[in-house]
Amino acid sequence: MNNKTGTKTKNLKDLINPLAIISKDRERTNLLRKYEQAFIAYLVQRIPNAINSDMLTALGFMGSILVFASLVISTYFGPLYLLLGVAGFFINWFGDSLDGRIAYYRNKPRKWYGFALDITADWIGIVLIGFGFVIYIDNPWEMLGMGFVVLYGWEIISALLRYKITGKYTIDSGIFGPTEVRIVLSLVLVLEAFVPGSIVYPAVMACSIIFILNLVDTVNLLKAADMKDKEDKKAAQNA
Repeated sequence: MNNKTGTKTKNLKDLINPLAIISKDRERTNLLRKYEQAFIAYLVQRIPNAINSDMLTALGFMGSILVFASLVISTYFGPLYLLLGVAGFFINWFGDSLDGRIAYYRNKPRKWYGFALDITADWIGIVLIGFGFVIYIDNPWEMLGMGFVVLYGWEIISALLRYKITGKYTIDSGIFGPTEVRIVLSLVLVLEAFVPGSIVYPAVMACSIIFILNLVDTVNLLKAADMKDKEDKKAAQNA
């Protein structure tokens, strides 16, 4: 009886602890967070020790390059090559989601190094993908790619400012996070692969949604900044 109970407790700890470890420094609000975090907790326990965080960051960046390549190749050889971009988004998710999480799981975090490297790799990857859309989409809609880059850059700046003002770092905008964005863009590529010319409509919709979410984030950010100013002023007066 005791042995069975002990085994059950151990298995429960094995399930819970990784999830708690990888989630402790980051607040997530995205729609798929429950399933995504559970899957990441499963993966970090099974990645070979020879693979470190920097390798996973590089892998995620290679995923962005594959998305860019799929858009360029499809421009000249047909839209079915856009399906390579779906694989690229998955590779990007895998590397980008696991690089920092596996460091925390192995108790080898490099918080500021990883933070700087992750933001830089993400931004360069987004710029590449944006250029890929510019190359693939015909005039006059080609600037949708640059619009996506600008809007995503706005989102990154908001996340960094929120971290500075509130001390809390979150990569999500409400129920939408990078994972949901990757899924939406993958669906757009799949639709375009089989229905050539359809990419413009979901691209316009995606940019519009991201613009609205960024606007809401900015309003909330300004409110938080105003509250922080009032708190600092009050603290200075009481000092």
